[in-house]
Amino acid sequence: MKNNSNRLAAKMLIAMVAGIGVGLGFMLLRETLGADSAAWTTINNLLFQDITAKGAENAIGLFYICGQLFVKALQLVIVPMVFTSIVMAIGTIRDAATLGRVSLKTFGWFLLTTTVALVLAGAVALLCFNAGIFNTTIEGLSGANGSVGANPLNVILNIVPSNIVSTFGVNNAVLSLIFLAIVIGLSLNKLGYDSSCTISKLCKELSEVVVTFLSFVVNKFGPVAVFMLLSRTFATYGINYLKPAAAYVVLTVTLMLVYLFIGYPLYIAIAAKVNPFTFIKKIFKVIVFGFSTSSSAATLPLNTDTNVKDLGVDNQIASFVLPLGMTVNMDGTAIMQVVATLFLAGVGGYEVTIPSLIVIMVLALIASVGTPAAPGAGAVILFTILSGVGFTGEAAMMGYALILAINRPIEMLVTSLNCVGDSVAAVAVAKSEGKLDETSFNS
Repeated sequence: MKNNSNRLAAKMLIAMVAGIGVGLGFMLLRETLGADSAAWTTINNLLFQDITAKGAENAIGLFYICGQLFVKALQLVIVPMVFTSIVMAIGTIRDAATLGRVSLKTFGWFLLTTTVALVLAGAVALLCFNAGIFNTTIEGLSGANGSVGANPLNVILNIVPSNIVSTFGVNNAVLSLIFLAIVIGLSLNKLGYDSSCTISKLCKELSEVVVTFLSFVVNKFGPVAVFMLLSRTFATYGINYLKPAAAYVVLTVTLMLVYLFIGYPLYIAIAAKVNPFTFIKKIFKVIVFGFSTSSSAATLPLNTDTNVKDLGVDNQIASFVLPLGMTVNMDGTAIMQVVATLFLAGVGGYEVTIPSLIVIMVLALIASVGTPAAPGAGAVILFTILSGVGFTGEAAMMGYALILAINRPIEMLVTSLNCVGDSVAAVAVAKSEGKLDETSFNS
């Protein structure tokens, strides 16, 4: 099992390096030929074009099709996996005190890691803002269209679904799905039903089918899909917008890398008292996978498998913490949104004080909880924060359009951070409950 895991991690790393290299090569080719040239249009239609886009009726989009088939195969099992794992995790914990304790520790860790991420991002971004680094003039961009601000407290309303069928019918109602799973799990617990009851057996068998399917998809097609997804992302990513937003990109990437490779290992060393380098080594394939797919939901199956088999986290703990974290624990999203908001404040000529920064961080905390675990969602939810603090002038909206245009690579790293943050919480909670198999962790 260990050798299989190591081989998969090596294949993922090779695929990531190759995908980025090939993508950058095509990016340079695009700049050389010209994005509107007939030669690049032919190459793009053959390999990278989104065939669902308007005007792409005759495109082939080989890399796009292969990448999307893989992502859709992972998204296919999000609902059954999240639902069954939480129902089984809660339904089998007979001690109410244990269940309450695990829940409190889980939310405590989520709140701690996100708060530290917000404070770090807020402090550094404010220094850059006051230094004038974000005072950038953006020309030639139209304002962002189609974004609508919303009260962040709508997240609370969305927890309880009004229709159980619609909750199971879409992938973006994960918060409602988790609520239903918790309610059913608690009800089974209260009724005293054991693992032989029909609902428990159904969940267990469905979970086994999901795990078998996912193992096949990830192991057989994962590295190839990672290569194609990354190649296409970088090949179709224009560099003409990069210079005006260089400060935003560099600062956000730097902060997230610091939190990923310094902050999280410190949490592991202090809270779990295990080797942080071993943690990074074993979780690296999750980092690569999250970076490639840019979707926490798509990465959840691999993250769960890695935590249980490689990091020694008890299956009950992992099955409760990770799906929940996928929805409410968004460290990377919080960092990105705070830096982006201050960048747009600089672009728009707004003043940012300590009190207004605190408001931004609180809004980012609430908004990140409601961010769907899907590609590009963080940048769209960013408009909620901008509306909340009033940064909606023409210049700020031009900057927002710029962020929407260039944010895909940032979102990829955001996903890696979000997934690893969930894993850190799972390891810490398991250790505190005496349910971390350190032999598996250290092997």
